[in-house]
Amino acid sequence: MENTKDLTEHSSRSERKRRDSFGMFDGYDSCSEDTSSSSSSEESEEEVAPLPSNLPIIKNNGQVYTYPDGKSGMATCEMCGMVGVRDAFYSKTKRFCSVSCSRSYSSNSKKASILARLQGKPPTKKAKVLQKQPLVAKLAAYAQYQATLQNQAKTKAAVSMEGFSWGNYINSNSFIAAPVTCFKHAPMGTCWGDISENVRVEVPNTDCSLPTKVFWIAGIVKLAGYNALLRYEGFENDPGLDFWCNVCGSDIHPVGWCAASGKPLVPPRTIQHKYTNWKAFLVKRLTGAKTLPPDFSQKVTESMQYPFKPCMRVEVVDKRHLCRTRVAVVESVIGGRLRLVYEESEDRTDDFWCHMHSPLIHPIGWSRSIGHRFKRSDITKKQDGHFDTPPHLFAKVKEVDQSGEWFKEGMKLEAIDPLNLSTICVATIRKVLADGFLMIGIDGSEAADGSDWFCYHATSPSIFPVGFCEINMIELTPPRGYTKLPFKWFDYLRETGSIAAPVKLFNKDVPNHGFRVGMKLEAVDLMEPRLICVATVTRIIHRLLRIHFDGWEEEYDQWVDCESPDLYPVGWCQLTGYQLQPPASQSSRESQSGSSKQKKKAKSQQYKGHKKMTTLQLKEELIDGEDYNFLHGASDQESNGSANFYIKQEP
Repeated sequence: MENTKDLTEHSSRSERKRRDSFGMFDGYDSCSEDTSSSSSSEESEEEVAPLPSNLPIIKNNGQVYTYPDGKSGMATCEMCGMVGVRDAFYSKTKRFCSVSCSRSYSSNSKKASILARLQGKPPTKKAKVLQKQPLVAKLAAYAQYQATLQNQAKTKAAVSMEGFSWGNYINSNSFIAAPVTCFKHAPMGTCWGDISENVRVEVPNTDCSLPTKVFWIAGIVKLAGYNALLRYEGFENDPGLDFWCNVCGSDIHPVGWCAASGKPLVPPRTIQHKYTNWKAFLVKRLTGAKTLPPDFSQKVTESMQYPFKPCMRVEVVDKRHLCRTRVAVVESVIGGRLRLVYEESEDRTDDFWCHMHSPLIHPIGWSRSIGHRFKRSDITKKQDGHFDTPPHLFAKVKEVDQSGEWFKEGMKLEAIDPLNLSTICVATIRKVLADGFLMIGIDGSEAADGSDWFCYHATSPSIFPVGFCEINMIELTPPRGYTKLPFKWFDYLRETGSIAAPVKLFNKDVPNHGFRVGMKLEAVDLMEPRLICVATVTRIIHRLLRIHFDGWEEEYDQWVDCESPDLYPVGWCQLTGYQLQPPASQSSRESQSGSSKQKKKAKSQQYKGHKKMTTLQLKEELIDGEDYNFLHGASDQESNGSANFYIKQEP
């Protein structure tokens, strides 16, 4: 194949001499260590079976602000002191206002326990819980919380990477990692080629006493994303010196690189006694084998060049009001992931993380063009050095024809709740925008002003026709307060006088993504998007993946599309220099509500509540003149709907 270099076989002595003249093994004799050989010349000339030449080709976090109605009961977050309606708090025991607070609480508890042990103090089992306070005190606590929120964002405890190794984690548990080719947006995702087991490479020889850096040939024993388990040539079936290495790292080279670069090839000291003629051994061993393409390093470098640059301006979803966008500026770019700082943030701490191909970012002017709500910036003109991002850099959405049968306001569907990504909920189309975009609301939990509506494109893999969950045996979350359980779409549509969105309008494309249940990967925690965690694919429904964060409860799981730019191969964080969050240990979760036994209880069809944060709205954020709702001529046009239900008809 054009992506690999064959080490062709030559049998005669003259052919061997001509092959050596290529310089593949130049420098070996002069740099070999003095050792006594225990093998005869006949043993060194023993035939080594060639390898087969036909190797297979590796083919928002947001807030819903409401006033307490005095009936649902109040709760105080044990992490931040947030006061809100109890039913909207997170976890079964309603101890935390959000996923972020729950995780920060557990992480802080772990830190406190370690510090106590270092100081010789007995660790406490639980952090101090905030006592009930009068309403005035709660309001003051919340006001103080708002003032310190930005500072807390910097100091939120992230789980330490110390002691975690992908290689040890995979080896000790016999895990399988998703191949790089599953991630088209990741470096080398589209040009990985036929890199697989048995491919030979040149790597530093760490089993050597020479003062200079020397190299030796190694073969790939196992692949896990970008990481490869390597074994030095000559060790046969002995895994004693096997080691893990990132294939895209700077220390892995195709066979022949040492000769071209003038680097010495020296066999490991442990096996140097096995053969007297290592050159002949390598010639026979490498005959018919595969190696990396000569331009592999160049391709890695090119695939890690990103068009987004600091100081570029974009429109991005407002993480506090999902229904609108705001202007943000690219602060930094790491592996294609953008740290965006909202333009009004004076101390540059009000930020948002997403990938450059995320559907949450758009070019300046996008909101006006489709009729989406937009928060005007207090900054009247661009700051020096800031410039609008060229529109062609953003991910393209599929063009749709809205002139015929199309989505209409009030139609029902099923959608992933962006504030609780572990659930698929009963939802309603609240507004039809231009260019195929829709504003969606979750039934039973919408804010009165629509501030928690969220924008999905008609082709989005996160919205589904009525009946999708039932057909695929997924638990559908019914509307908050709906008591007629088990939930049945037929009855609900009849009671609400609604119709289901036509099935033919939804995206039915299912790519050959290559994911399998049990595969390991690195995934963004979309409820805390600055974190990338060790994760597992636990379920696959067509193109929809259920992502589980290793070490955490199932309630933290997230439904993600197979082509999501928030999924990465094993080793991506190491390659790009991003911090990876390892699996949570039992001690880091002991302060969370609920035990592992509770997790195993059978799921009922009763409403379990959302992980949304509901707080007292002390200050109206949408003041007159600040929030603009751009109108577009075609955004409110309705097309002929359909009354067909994608459900089982009841008699």
